[in-house]
Amino acid sequence: MLVASKSGDITIVELGGTVGEYQNGIFFEASRLMKFRYPHDVVHVHVAYLPIPSYLGEMKSKPVQQSVRTLNSMGIEPDIVVGRSERVLDEKRKERVALFCNVEKRAVISNPDVKSIYEVPVILDQQKTGDIILEKLGLKSLNKDMHQWRNLVKKIHSLTKEVNIAVVGKYFGTGSYELADSYVSVIESLKHAAWANNVSPKLTWIDSLKVEEQGAKKILEGFDGIVVPGGFGSRGTEGMISAVRYARENKVPYLGLCYGMQMATIEFARNVAKMRNANTTEVDEKTKYPVIHIMPDQEKKLLLRDYGASMRLGAWDCILVKDTKAMALYEQKKISERHRHRYEFNNDFRKQLEDAGLVISGTSPDGQLVEIIELKDHPFFIGSQFHPEFQSRPLRPHPLFKGFMKAAVALSNKK
Repeated sequence: MLVASKSGDITIVELGGTVGEYQNGIFFEASRLMKFRYPHDVVHVHVAYLPIPSYLGEMKSKPVQQSVRTLNSMGIEPDIVVGRSERVLDEKRKERVALFCNVEKRAVISNPDVKSIYEVPVILDQQKTGDIILEKLGLKSLNKDMHQWRNLVKKIHSLTKEVNIAVVGKYFGTGSYELADSYVSVIESLKHAAWANNVSPKLTWIDSLKVEEQGAKKILEGFDGIVVPGGFGSRGTEGMISAVRYARENKVPYLGLCYGMQMATIEFARNVAKMRNANTTEVDEKTKYPVIHIMPDQEKKLLLRDYGASMRLGAWDCILVKDTKAMALYEQKKISERHRHRYEFNNDFRKQLEDAGLVISGTSPDGQLVEIIELKDHPFFIGSQFHPEFQSRPLRPHPLFKGFMKAAVALSNKK
């Protein structure tokens, strides 16, 4: 396993899954070798669960002991054990874990369930987790104050006003369950933006297939904002397009991310620019109006089934257009955003769409690739080909999300 870092004093490597899974064996062995060769430069932090069976009402440490024994059998001894549980680890449990897992008691860290995941850094800091890690690595503490983060946590718990946001996607369902984490970056970005606007977000996951079946008005009426996140494939696209149309016609703040930008382009082409049955070639290769199409230089790769190399990935520069909402939000002309997509806005239809009122507010530096679209006569209607959620931070919300949430709050206040 090769871990490279050009900057920073510490590199964090996560070995996910359950200890003992065969597919992770090679990574555990690499981790063991790194610790063996560089004992003072590697710290093993083991996260394990301490259940509280309802019929007993007692926190059990045996699962932690067993997982550590499995690690020991691989030649790995944890330096720190983080105990995940519904409640805080008591002193007795810490003593048992320390004794049977061969770690210092102070290195047994309690990580209980909390109302907000943003409380976790505060909880870890209270137990001096960072200091323990730095000490074991032989690094000096910078004594940084976490007051901004603590204030954020206090703010999260104090907010009472809610805004209702619909996230219309197609990766929520799995059997009888809904997985909000399918769009975790989008969801957390919406939270960051909401807190910056002094509100709490009430997020509702909506399967785009339900919008197709029941109609956008029935499903989306009453929401303060609508987000269509990224995706691939044809399933559920008509539901997304219906959601876009509802947002456009009813002046509901709309934010389209990657696929959501493409769906917005298709909806505008169909219902405003009168390009009947306009579509993306990803869904309909024979459409008369392929307003979204495969990048021309990637077509040959797709024909050879070279899918992995046919995506536009990583950070790319974007030049914003003066006097647009995007420019006002970013407050600068040149930005850099991260991409993960294969299809693009088709420039063959660019003039026709612009003449119909679509605003191209951001392009690649050479002007050839459309990065951001928006509408003028709308409280907030923006679609980005890139993924702004990848750069949003709790203390530094992304401008597009922040602007979207501000518009959603304004709509909520009108009701």
